[in-house]
Amino acid sequence: MTHPLLDISGKVCLVTGGTSGLGKAIALGYAQAGAKVIAASSNPDKVQAMRNELSAIGPGHDAIALNVTDAAAVDAALKHAAAKYGRLDAVVSAAGAHKKQPALEMSVEEFERIIRINLIGSFIVNQAAGKIMKDQTPDSKSVRGCIINIASISSFMSLTEVIAYASSKTGVMGLTRGLANEWAPLGIRVNGIAPGFFPTDLNRKILEGTPRGTWVKAHTPMARFGNAEELVGAAIYLVSDSASFTTGETIVVDGGFLTKGV
Repeated sequence: MTHPLLDISGKVCLVTGGTSGLGKAIALGYAQAGAKVIAASSNPDKVQAMRNELSAIGPGHDAIALNVTDAAAVDAALKHAAAKYGRLDAVVSAAGAHKKQPALEMSVEEFERIIRINLIGSFIVNQAAGKIMKDQTPDSKSVRGCIINIASISSFMSLTEVIAYASSKTGVMGLTRGLANEWAPLGIRVNGIAPGFFPTDLNRKILEGTPRGTWVKAHTPMARFGNAEELVGAAIYLVSDSASFTTGETIVVDGGFLTKGV
């Protein structure tokens, strides 16, 4: 039996980057927990496949095509979702880009591309969500909505040859703190989740069967990579009433990686 404060059934949750990797796991987890889910993605083929997966869980879900770097499109999509479902309880910003490349070899254009998707895209999504949530009817604890940004373990530490990704994710954590402070009076909670090492289509090639991956597992107290589904609990907590007094935090889910010393 679910504790009442962890019950998210009926909550309307939109997840960008919600058709693959960690975003998909969170979107499916929300749907399985009874929330109404809108999964957004820039990949049309993945949108239709995700729509089918959500339909298999139950009615009332949707998947949409969305480019998080297009502010007008993001505004329109979130307004449409809020109008269709009556409100927008939670938005998860999980769309992302990643490239392993020595900093001396990375072009300015590639650096800007990753920053544009990971950091500026997160700002665009957060801002569009904030505009809607600030005018919604608050719940009994004066919360009008919540936002979750997917940061990274690289928000806290240096990782080699992923300078654009690490810079963007450090920025995402700063964005989360700043908006949490600014929007708390509006009844909007803003938090983050910082995954450790979770093999996905974004990073699988540099983790699985590589010296880097071997080192990561050796430095992780739990001695393994994470599974995408292991982020769902933190994501459910942050949108639930259990987290009504939690804002500005970034929860690390890393198997203990950051705690391990020499």
